[in-house]
Amino acid sequence: MVTRSRLPWLLAGLVAGLSGLATSAAVAAMLSIRASPVIAVAELVIRHTPGQVAEQAIATLQFYDKPFLIGSILALLLAGFALAGILGQRRPWLATAVFTVLAGVGAFAVLSAKGATPTRLLPVLVGYLTWQLVFAWLAAALAAGPRRADDGSEDPARAGAGRRTFLVRLAAVGAGTVVAVVVGRWLGRERERVEAARDLVRLDGVTMPKVPRGASVDIDGVAPWRTDVADFYTIHTVIFPPAVDPSTWQLRIHGMVDREVVVTYQDLLDRQLTESWITLNCVSNPVGGDLVGNAWWSGVRVADLLAEAGVKPGADAVLQTSQDGWNCGTPLTALTDGRAAMLAVAMNGRALPIEHGFPARTIVPGLYGFVSACKWVVDMEVTRFADFTAYWTDRGWAERGPVKMASRIDVPSSGAKVPSGTFRAGGAAWVQHTGIRAVEVQLDGGAWQQAELATAPNDDTWVQWAATLTLAPGDHELRVRAIDKRGEVQTGVRVDVVPDGATGWHSVDFVAES
Repeated sequence: MVTRSRLPWLLAGLVAGLSGLATSAAVAAMLSIRASPVIAVAELVIRHTPGQVAEQAIATLQFYDKPFLIGSILALLLAGFALAGILGQRRPWLATAVFTVLAGVGAFAVLSAKGATPTRLLPVLVGYLTWQLVFAWLAAALAAGPRRADDGSEDPARAGAGRRTFLVRLAAVGAGTVVAVVVGRWLGRERERVEAARDLVRLDGVTMPKVPRGASVDIDGVAPWRTDVADFYTIHTVIFPPAVDPSTWQLRIHGMVDREVVVTYQDLLDRQLTESWITLNCVSNPVGGDLVGNAWWSGVRVADLLAEAGVKPGADAVLQTSQDGWNCGTPLTALTDGRAAMLAVAMNGRALPIEHGFPARTIVPGLYGFVSACKWVVDMEVTRFADFTAYWTDRGWAERGPVKMASRIDVPSSGAKVPSGTFRAGGAAWVQHTGIRAVEVQLDGGAWQQAELATAPNDDTWVQWAATLTLAPGDHELRVRAIDKRGEVQTGVRVDVVPDGATGWHSVDFVAES
């Protein structure tokens, strides 16, 4: 007689499912496969999420968007495992069907990733076999059910033995799952190894200057002019950033060139490095947002690398591809017109962090990252915009992405309570590769007042501003706008970030107290 209670069967499905996830992750780590099946599914969702939906998710969840996605996938998996257990109580083939469907989704996600090979299916296969074998083993104990004596009455001793068998098997599977997790973590130390290699990198040509004199307005609450690496925003489409071994990393430059060029990491370090303060801001940054940062970048000029390859006439773009398969199309002119476009190897005087593209990433002042900032870059194809599409253009974003002029109020913050009388407001403004000439503020809809500008070492960085306000007690609204070095005034028209960046004046409401 089969055990009638659903709870043991539900537990059998959950334990079998979790054990399969553990063995799958362990095999992925053993084979140095960056994305386990769960991560592959998450990245499949990211790749096929419409641009506007992705933008809304980022705006709503901010830095928790990827943990939320992983949590949602795990919750669905747990529900599927529980369902398999319950269905398997009466019809074992239904449990098999549920596990098969889940494995099929994982296999599809793995094979859909760029550069997928049959080897990457091994974690899915091992996880699937674990599901089936473990569930069958647990189900065999449950299927025996309450034992009965010869006269038809239930034999308590034999019933207890059946329950003990199930519990022993459950405990054994649980212990095996823990072992698989531990082994997986041990095998998954690739990132630690790459971090160790990063720490040993010698950057003889890299410096770290102090913040230029006069670059900061020294108002408490205004974001630092130089952004610490730990505070610098990160935007990418992978769940876990690739850990790329610098000893095996290569960049291939090919396409519409006279000769193909392959560059190793050591080649980069041996070359003449260029260094510059450059502000980066994400195209997803809303008006007044904080997806912007300023750092000291060190690297090799992309123009020099392209000159070695010899760009053929007719080319107008470079299709950059990351180690994880993400790509972007960058205007060729922006890489060769004299700006500090570089293949960066260092950030704020140290080798790039893994999250920011170690061993190398592309930096192009004046362009949003979705068309230029390729982290973990491994391929540059000189081509034409007419001959390709890229990751974000396939999702409704613009083909080209010059940064738009922006300004932000840091002090006072929205909803703040400040003392009435004389008050110092401050913030930042930027339009990389053009430069800011002036910043103006407007209090309570009155006349625009010119703010004081701090100094900036070049046109590729943001500039801080400060303004002295006279505040009467009560509610106030402050707006800000910038004027670039060409004389163009920042537009007050509010435009969403899609398809090529937000526009509009940043404003804050605050209260002055007597």
